[in-house]
Amino acid sequence: MTSPTSPEEPWPVRTVARKIAEWINRLGQIWVEGQITQISMRPGAQTAFLTLRDPSADVSLTLTCSASLLRAMDPPLTDGSRVVVHGKPTFFVGRGTLSLRVDEIRAVGIGELLARIERLRQLLKTEGLFDPARKRPLPFLPNRVGLITGRASAAEHDVLTNAQLRWPAVQFEIRNVAVQGTNAVPQILPALQELDRLPEVDVIVMARGGGSVEDLLPFSDEALCRAVAACRTPVVSAIGHEPDSPLLDHVADVRCSTPTGAGKRVVPDVAEEGQRIHQLRDRARRALHGWVDRERRLLDQLRSRPVLADPHGPLQQRSEQVAMLRERSRRAMSAVLTAEGHAVNATRSRLTTLGPAATLARGYAIVQRIEETDEVDGVLRSVDDAPAGTRLRVRLADGAVHAVVPD
Repeated sequence: MTSPTSPEEPWPVRTVARKIAEWINRLGQIWVEGQITQISMRPGAQTAFLTLRDPSADVSLTLTCSASLLRAMDPPLTDGSRVVVHGKPTFFVGRGTLSLRVDEIRAVGIGELLARIERLRQLLKTEGLFDPARKRPLPFLPNRVGLITGRASAAEHDVLTNAQLRWPAVQFEIRNVAVQGTNAVPQILPALQELDRLPEVDVIVMARGGGSVEDLLPFSDEALCRAVAACRTPVVSAIGHEPDSPLLDHVADVRCSTPTGAGKRVVPDVAEEGQRIHQLRDRARRALHGWVDRERRLLDQLRSRPVLADPHGPLQQRSEQVAMLRERSRRAMSAVLTAEGHAVNATRSRLTTLGPAATLARGYAIVQRIEETDEVDGVLRSVDDAPAGTRLRVRLADGAVHAVVPD
C-alpha cells in the first residue's frame, strides 16, 4: 500500500499500527542504560513491568521482562537503581504502546559509576571546563542570591541562616527541587536556567547535604555540568561534605565544602565591614589632619621669612641702595666734570700762551703775505723774505689790521 495522497484515501489505524510495528521490529537487540523509577510485579504474574528513566532528562521508557528474571536479581532492584538492560523494542499493536522487551538486566555498581564519573571528569577537563581562568569572581555584595536546594532541607536552612547572620539585609531567590534520584537533574536544569535569566540575581548557590555516592550522582551529571559552565551568573557549589567531590565542584566558579560555608562566602560580614569602615575613616581623618598640619607648618615657615614678615623692609633697603648709588653717580660725575674742567683750563692756558694774542701783547706784530686773490699765504718771520711789490697784512698790538706794500 502506498502513502495516501489526499484526505479521501487515509490509512486505517490497524495499518498504521502494523507498519509502525514492522519498522520497530527491524531495530533488533539493543543495550540501554538508565535508572529504575517504578517496578510493577503482581504476585503469581509471569510478566513484570518497569519504568526506565534517563537521569539527565525527563524521558522514560517502559520495560517488560519475565518475573523470574526480576526475582533472580541479587541484590533486588529498587527504585533509583542504575541498570543496563538488554532487550528488543516492541510495539504492541492492540494498545498502540512501545516497550522494551528485556531478557537481561545488569545493575551498575559503585565501582563502575565511579569509573564513568572519572572518564567524564577527564573529558570535561580536556575541554577546559575546569580551567581556573574561566572562573568568575563573586560579587562583593550581591543584589539577590539565587538558591537551588531541596525543599525544607537542612542545606537550605544552613545557607539562609549563616548568610543572614553575616548580612541581615541579604535577599534570596529560592528554587526548591529534587536533589537526588531520577527527578533531580530534570528539575535542577530549568531552575538554574531561570535564575540565570533573572537580571537581579548576581550569584547562584547550589546546595545539598551529604549522602552516598548514588545520592550525589545528579551533581556529576554531564548535562548539569555543561549548563553550569554556560551560565553567565557566577555559580557556587555547596554539595555534600568536605570529602565529597562531585564534578559540579570543579565546574562551578567557587566550591564550598558545606552549605554553611556557602552562606558565609556569598555575602560579607556586616560587623567586619563596619569595623573596616571605621578603620578607613580613622585613617582618612589622620591623613587629613596630617596634611592640614603640614600645610599649616609650611604657611608658618613662609610667613616667618623676612620678605613676608617685614614686606616694607626690603623696599626700604632697596630705596637706600638706590639713593646711595645716585649719590655715588653724582659724585663720580662731578669728579669727572671737575677733572675735565681743569684739563680744559690747562689747554686754554697753553693756547693763550702760545697764541698770536700773547705775542701781540708783548709788542710784536704779525705780518702775513697777501696773494693776488686776497688770500693770506702765511706768516712771514721777516719782511725781507717777501719779494718786492708783495702786499703785507700787519696786525698791531691794539688789534688793528693794515695792508701795506713795502718798498
